[in-house]
Formats: sequence, C-alpha cells, structure tokens
Amino acid sequence: MKKVLMIVLAILISVAFVTTVFAQAPKEAPKPAAADKPAAKVEKPAKAEKAEKPAKAKAKTFTGEVVKADAAAFVAKDKKGEMTFDVSGVKGYKADDYKAGDKVVVKYAEKDGKMMASAIKKAAAKKEKKEKKEAKKEAPAKAEPAKPAAPAAPAAPPAKK
Repeated sequence: MKKVLMIVLAILISVAFVTTVFAQAPKEAPKPAAADKPAAKVEKPAKAEKAEKPAKAKAKTFTGEVVKADAAAFVAKDKKGEMTFDVSGVKGYKADDYKAGDKVVVKYAEKDGKMMASAIKKAAAKKEKKEKKEAKKEAPAKAEPAKPAAPAAPAAPPAKK
C-alpha cells in the first residue's frame, strides 16, 4: 500500500511542476498567411494613419495676474512664471476689459506649440469672498432667538378600578 501511495504522490508532484513550466513558456504568435488575407494588409496602413493624427488637446486652466493684454496676445503670470496665450479663438474678448494686476482664470489648450485660449474670466478678489462669507455669518446672528416652549400639562393620575 505504501508503494502505491508513493507512486501516486510522485505523479501528482510531477504533474504540478510540468504544468507550471508550460504556463511560463511564451506562446508563439500564429503567422498569418499573406496570400490568404490580402485585406489585412490594407487595414494596417489605415491604422498607422490614425495613429499619426494628433489627439485633441486637453483643456487646461491657468490662474494668475494680467501682465499685458492686447488684441493678439494675452500675457499672465503666476508663481511659476509668465505664460502668453493666443486669444484669436476667444469669443467676446476685449483687451480693454483687462488691465495689469487683474486676477484672471484662463482656459486654454496647447496646439502647435502655442497656448490657445478658449475662455478668459476675471477671478473674484479674495477680499470680496471674505466679505460675502462674513455677511452670511452675520445674517443668522441677526435672527431672533426661538421662543421657549410652553410647559407641558401635568400628567393625569392613573384611573382606579
């Protein structure tokens, strides 16, 4: 009986090691026959052309102060440095609306090495935000305090049988 158990155990261990070796072996890619699928050759260049097209640029935001604003370019700076934006695509942009030192938020995308602005908005000053918060805090303080509740009626004595 011991010999049979030893043989079965040896077979199980062998199978376990052999399967791990097969799992680690790289699979060979099947080679497509060139004569069987001529349409496949046509699709590969089409995929290559699609890969060459530049992907749409992500819209980014920039927050800083105006340095210079004119009809063709908009220059703003932040802690990291100055950035120049092309404003030809911004609807309703007027250089006269912005002066040096104004806080602005610029939405832009990089195209062909240029920063193309899509929207420019003046940012609210920090003082105005603080004033609004203080006004909200004061408003509840002005409200009258709630009236005290009327005392409850005394409990009725239990009924006797």
